[in-house]
Amino acid sequence: MTASYSDIPPTRPETPLLDTVENPNALRNLPDNQLEQLADELRAFLLYSVGQTGGHFGAGLGVVELTIALHYVFNTPSDKLVWDVGHQTYPHKILTGRREQLLTIRQAGGLSGFPKRSESEYDAFGVGHSSTSLSAALGMKIAATLDGRDDRAIAVIGDGAMTAGMAIEALNHVAHVDEDMLVVLNDNNMSISKNVGGLATYFSKLWSSKPYNLFRESAKRLLKTFPSTSVLVRKTEELMKALVAPGIIFEELGFTYIGPIDGHNIPLLVKTLENLKKVTGPVLLHVATSKGKGFIPAEEDPIGYHAINKREPLAKEKQPATNTIGKPKYQQVFGDWLCDMAEQCPDLVAITPAMTEGSGMARFAEQFPERFHDVAIAEQHAVTLAAGLACEGKKPVVAIYSTFLQRAYDQLIHDVALQNLDVLFAIDRAGLVGEDGATHAGSFDISFLRCIPNLVVMTPSDEDETRKLLYTGYRHPGPAAVRYPRGTGPGATIQAEMQALPLGKSVIRRQGRGVAILNFGTLLPIALAAAEGLDATVVDMRFVKPLDREQLRELASDHQLFVTLEENALAGGAGAAVNEFLAAEGITMPVLNRGLPDRFIDHNTHGEQLRETGLDEMGLNCAIRERMRQLDLGTPETQGDNSPHQAAR
Repeated sequence: MTASYSDIPPTRPETPLLDTVENPNALRNLPDNQLEQLADELRAFLLYSVGQTGGHFGAGLGVVELTIALHYVFNTPSDKLVWDVGHQTYPHKILTGRREQLLTIRQAGGLSGFPKRSESEYDAFGVGHSSTSLSAALGMKIAATLDGRDDRAIAVIGDGAMTAGMAIEALNHVAHVDEDMLVVLNDNNMSISKNVGGLATYFSKLWSSKPYNLFRESAKRLLKTFPSTSVLVRKTEELMKALVAPGIIFEELGFTYIGPIDGHNIPLLVKTLENLKKVTGPVLLHVATSKGKGFIPAEEDPIGYHAINKREPLAKEKQPATNTIGKPKYQQVFGDWLCDMAEQCPDLVAITPAMTEGSGMARFAEQFPERFHDVAIAEQHAVTLAAGLACEGKKPVVAIYSTFLQRAYDQLIHDVALQNLDVLFAIDRAGLVGEDGATHAGSFDISFLRCIPNLVVMTPSDEDETRKLLYTGYRHPGPAAVRYPRGTGPGATIQAEMQALPLGKSVIRRQGRGVAILNFGTLLPIALAAAEGLDATVVDMRFVKPLDREQLRELASDHQLFVTLEENALAGGAGAAVNEFLAAEGITMPVLNRGLPDRFIDHNTHGEQLRETGLDEMGLNCAIRERMRQLDLGTPETQGDNSPHQAAR
């Protein structure tokens, strides 16, 4: 018989409890009165480790008790625990045999910042994007049922992720399939705190208890022959619940709704979860947590402490960061342009799917609240909302991460491009994103955008070009997209005056001979550096669509090799567009395409990711020299007055 909290006095062994919990099996061997001490130690280790490495912070602090309770009650990994998004899974990683490795998180060869199936059997599903947990967990439960296994499926989803259409679709299907599945709604919105009190806790215990649910199911069977009485009992039950909890919508969908309960109360969590193991059908447990729990600055500023940089030694903190003084991030460049543009154009309306701060839109939201729409985690809705605004003469600007625009691809094609509507897409986090890894990398947007009719696709090379191309896209009477990376650029001087660039026109940044490097985007400094040792021409293409065909024809007439450079997948990317142009024009010209290889790039620093993919200066220079050797073009040291195309083959 498992001891209760009231039966056994807490103990404080000399060895920290956390040192004895190498996996969930060890956790389940602890008496339940030691779980609060374990939570304290886990939270302390989380504070220490993330301070050393940086990474997602507040969300993990908020689910320490919930994570312990879930692994304590359920038989993971046989029971499938599916986390949504993954920002909150650092405590999960600590309890599932990866405590020492946590000091390598988001570093080359270290742990991923998100759940990853290849990393641990306890990571039931790999994530990085939100609102996938319900669909994945239901699939796992259906598979278990088909195989005759009684494994449970538990999905942990936040209140923010529940706003996405995919989550609502999954809720509907979970109720329809009627499998034994638990959905834990982790609600860290403090507005529900008033519902977490004695009365709510009492009814939560009651609703999850075995006697109540036996009565509930027995009454349903008994009263089927008395429809009027059955309706009365059901309505009475719903009215009683509505007095203390906002769960009727879930009950109407077909869930047994429990909550809200205090997500930091381990005894209550454990008891409730144990009761819910006995409940059949789909169940939704609503827990209230505090993001950043246990660290006052994070509790007071959950947005600012969502993720943190690693803590540097004091001596290093006093030193300015190298080459970043005075450099604005691309997100700030966009945010400043957005506010300046809104001053000039009253029809501008800005839209973002839950990325206000990350996209640099906080100032716009404050200055122009009536023209700002944060639609929550609903990328599909964001794009079609913009389409509707454009239909009525407004000029919507959709600020969205490249990796999240993938989720609204049908809306981009069907609702915007097909109707040739006047919408500007500011595509943030284009290219590789360093420590956030493959789930957040903007590796594919050039490829999936350039095949869409009516759409202009722009790739600025620095901060000033970003501002100019945003304005160019805004003035263009149709759909347009500007892609730019995370973080700071080379430090170009930004012209305050709005200036549009000629549509589809490139600019030569360095005149050379033999080799022409065609740069698409912010790798321009690398292209220029590599060109110095090759005496190559460097062209800032600016536009993927439309291509500067005239410039390409002219370059092909007096150069012997084209080299395309982009921080995007090679398959279908800007280089492929150049290849297609040359083939269509019947121009015989050797081409070396440099971009992201046909694989996902693991987390590392951005600089190391570029080196790994051969997109740094040395990698580019060596690749060009090797291609010249293969084509017998010579090198800058051996080149004479070779005639154009002499080595074309």
